[in-house]
Amino acid sequence: MASAGIVNIRRDVDDKFYRYRMPLLLTKIEGKGNGIKTVVPNMSDVARALSRPPTYPTKFFGCELGAQTSFDEKNDRYIVNGAHDASRLRELLDTFIDKFVLCRSCKNPETDLIILKSGRNEDVVRDCKACGERTDVDMKHKLVTFILKNPPKNPKKSKKGAKGEANGNGGGVHASAPSVPGEENGSASGADSDDELTKRIKAEAADLSTETKLANQDWSADTSPEAVKARIKALESKVGGLSLTPAGGLGDDDGSDDDVNSPYAQFGRWVEENKDEEGVGAVQIYQKAQEFSVEKKHKAVFTLVQALFTVEVVKEIDTYKALLAKMITSEKHQKALLGGIERLVGFDYPELIPTVPKILMALYQVDVLEEEVVTQWGTHVSKKYVDKETSKRVRKASEPFLKWLEEADDDESEDE
Repeated sequence: MASAGIVNIRRDVDDKFYRYRMPLLLTKIEGKGNGIKTVVPNMSDVARALSRPPTYPTKFFGCELGAQTSFDEKNDRYIVNGAHDASRLRELLDTFIDKFVLCRSCKNPETDLIILKSGRNEDVVRDCKACGERTDVDMKHKLVTFILKNPPKNPKKSKKGAKGEANGNGGGVHASAPSVPGEENGSASGADSDDELTKRIKAEAADLSTETKLANQDWSADTSPEAVKARIKALESKVGGLSLTPAGGLGDDDGSDDDVNSPYAQFGRWVEENKDEEGVGAVQIYQKAQEFSVEKKHKAVFTLVQALFTVEVVKEIDTYKALLAKMITSEKHQKALLGGIERLVGFDYPELIPTVPKILMALYQVDVLEEEVVTQWGTHVSKKYVDKETSKRVRKASEPFLKWLEEADDDESEDE
């Protein structure tokens, strides 16, 4: 996708410190003659910043322009028939924001779109999380009919929509910012769903080499004997079957040995060595897991986290969200995921410990981490993956995220 600048959600506000921001809307003209159409390549990102489904502003454009629209959510394509320049669509987006996003009372974009039923009547209102006011929208607008037929997801079922910057189905744009300092926008569109990844895997059967080797370790940062010894121990533990407890690893019941020749260690080494190679992505990594017959094992998730992620883990979670969703299918997998994160920030990148809330938020927003699992994890110190002191430090760092979850629950209770 082409890169876009960042602008204020309210473009009439000329304040560079205005906290509510969104990507600048982009357009691309495709086709000729009667088949000419305008594609909005970053509609998902724009809609996510507004906490609205991308179909809403696209349909709004069609209503205002008298043009047909089409959506392909799996492939992230949002189209308005006809040739329309970017400036015109940006003006219409401003109108959409005024009519269907901003609170009429305080002009704040932290709103949910909700549908209130009264007998046979249904009203679409904006529920403001900033001032608490509920203001109605123009029920005569054609978009309202589309909204009623395609209602936003219930924020009570998905607090990521109501409080964070997840899938853009209602909720304040920055409602979670005070509780999770420095949280970055993350893409969580359905473009890389489980089903699509499966299709891509079948369609892109690749000729992958089974020969792997350990990636070179960078010793330049600190060459003291203590640091070298610590790195050797961490590297051996990472690629040597990942046996981190006296009880013998993570308890997979497949009888695999926790040594350098186990399928998990081989899978981890391959990922670590090949992840940056051209043509290696989610599909190829999943295929390699299949080759080692570990794609359904929770221990493979633990291995994957340590081999795949780096200091840029927050961005990488979004890049590999489809792979994570494919491999994380149970509570046991989620616990292995959290164990891998503990190991990653506790031993490999201790400088990342302050960013644990952002890491957890990124995982939560791509729907691979459930509230109940992370809450239980955050309140029980464990020596299963790291030593007790490291476990305490990681969980202590996670408190802002856990507090955010608790406050979101309280808000839901009040609404009910």
